[in-house]
Amino acid sequence: MADGWFISQMKLEDQRREYGAGRLTRDSLSACPYEQLDRWLKDALASDVPDPTAMSISTVSSDGKPWQRIVLLKQFDDRGLVFYTNFGSRKAAEIAGNPNVCLLFPWTLLDRQVIIGGVAEKLPAREALKYFLSRPRESQLAVWASRQSSRLDSRSLLEAQYARIKEKFSRGDVPLPDFWGGFRVVASEFEFWQGGEKRLHDRFHYRQGDNGDWQIQRLAP
Repeated sequence: MADGWFISQMKLEDQRREYGAGRLTRDSLSACPYEQLDRWLKDALASDVPDPTAMSISTVSSDGKPWQRIVLLKQFDDRGLVFYTNFGSRKAAEIAGNPNVCLLFPWTLLDRQVIIGGVAEKLPAREALKYFLSRPRESQLAVWASRQSSRLDSRSLLEAQYARIKEKFSRGDVPLPDFWGGFRVVASEFEFWQGGEKRLHDRFHYRQGDNGDWQIQRLAP
């Protein structure tokens, strides 16, 4: 066991590459972090980055333990960033106890990442309904079929529940469940990271002041 661990560690330590995709300068930054995020998101969408709207969201439990998972960004503007989930999920339960969350876009193919800290707020039901109706029917049915984060003894049980839900709503529109909806993360800070040669990365941090203006600072890599 010890020898196997040592060999594995040596292989991991040898994994490295140079970051040379570009530079990030103070002059090139937008004064508004949402505008800067929009620029970088458009770059990611136009590139070969897989799932460019995928973002990791970290929440903290009532006993102070962090947990993270991937969700998809579905909308954003200067009010915040929107994602959808089951309100019975672990993430939703932890947000109910502590709304402070952290988001991360890992655009590694562009040598970029964006970290966002803020507070998650529930979206009004009318906004959740508008998005729910835009989803493929199969995705609507899956919301009803899955009690997200609850214990599941087998996949066959999940598939059987999906079949029952499909039959139940075989006619007409699939209604919006009251246990599903959206959150908007109202951001108070952003960090834009651009990988640099010789590990001299470019990092810029935005923090919102009491007057609503954004202060920008360069951070050491």
